[in-house]
Amino acid sequence: MEIFRPKTRTVKIRDILAQRGKGVSLEFFPPKTPAGREAFMKHVHELKGYDPLFVSVTCSPGSVTHERTVHAISWIREETTLSPMPHLTCINATEADIDRVLRVYISKGVENVLALRGDPPRDAPGIASAKGDFTNARDLVLFAQKYHVFSLGVAVYPEGHQESLSLEQDIEYTRMKVDAGADFAIAQMFFDNSYFYAYREKARKAGITIPILPGIMPVTDCRKIEEFANFCSVTIPDALRKKMHPFLDKPEEMAKLGVEYSVKQCEDLRKNGVTFLHFYTMNKPAIISWILEALQNESDPFRRSGEAG
Repeated sequence: MEIFRPKTRTVKIRDILAQRGKGVSLEFFPPKTPAGREAFMKHVHELKGYDPLFVSVTCSPGSVTHERTVHAISWIREETTLSPMPHLTCINATEADIDRVLRVYISKGVENVLALRGDPPRDAPGIASAKGDFTNARDLVLFAQKYHVFSLGVAVYPEGHQESLSLEQDIEYTRMKVDAGADFAIAQMFFDNSYFYAYREKARKAGITIPILPGIMPVTDCRKIEEFANFCSVTIPDALRKKMHPFLDKPEEMAKLGVEYSVKQCEDLRKNGVTFLHFYTMNKPAIISWILEALQNESDPFRRSGEAG
């Protein structure tokens, strides 16, 4: 397979994780139009000083062109020296669709991809059963491996994917994605660390040794978090619910509570041997900055190590 590869390429995430051994990564979502470039890049620039391991960019549910993600990844490449990773979903996509997108990323020197099946758009749930060449993320990993270019990440679900029959089945699916060529995994959000620890232990017993980065979602909007948690079958601890509900219509107090909870969550993860953290920024750099600043001290493995980009 003939591939054009530019001279300037991103560092593969598998190598970044192995070389640095600790740090944070950041996830952003792309703007709906190219006109949103300035605001999007402002968010990225505000957080690049925390020297992230990499930054990821989500894609729209059901998209096969990934146009918004391609634009955002291009901007990051043009304006920074950060290592960007596009999310790549394959639901309803043909091999030709995915080939086009992967070749675009290769032409831009992007050699990291988060391979996902993806969810159907909520306004078009029937797309899940539409004809496509990929059944699941494992199929996408196998396809992307053929290019011999990418460091491939996959998603894992500490409480089990909402469509899985059991956590054991979920672990088996993860093992299949790793066997197909996944280098690392990013966990879906969770608010009770015990789920992550249990998943990590089960994964190790199943022979899964790739890095698993816990996904941290700061609680800044109670209603949206509850809606998303219900959709993803994620548990919100009763203690957290009781703290959130008095602040339903008090965004400043809600943000403060969310930061405090995330800081405690990260501190507990650190005490239990976690050296990587992946933050779902929701394009709210101020919230992430508050969390990272609170975590910084002389013994903190997530302490800022310099400027980037």
